[in-house]
Amino acid sequence: MSKGWQDVTTEEVEKRLSSDAPLQLIDVRNPDEYGDGHIPGSTLIPLPELPARIHEIDQNREVIFICRSGNRSGKACEYLDQLGYANLNNMVGGMLAWTGKQERN
Repeated sequence: MSKGWQDVTTEEVEKRLSSDAPLQLIDVRNPDEYGDGHIPGSTLIPLPELPARIHEIDQNREVIFICRSGNRSGKACEYLDQLGYANLNNMVGGMLAWTGKQERN
């Protein structure tokens, strides 16, 4: 059985961001990790909160999940795939591999 999402590299994410594609970036790390640096325009939904905040995910847009290394974002993809969501992407390598712009707060 194949998985219902794509693994994408940080380079692919940067290309998609520069193309103005209708993306939704969801960061599933903890608030302190997010505050230390995140991709501009990403929405923080910590993985444990995902079931309660699933309504914030736009099923009509491509979604890229982000975490520290790609593990938690993979779990988010797996969870949403089981619920029938499509257009899911896991940013492999996570923020450890991200070399693009970051915001801090």
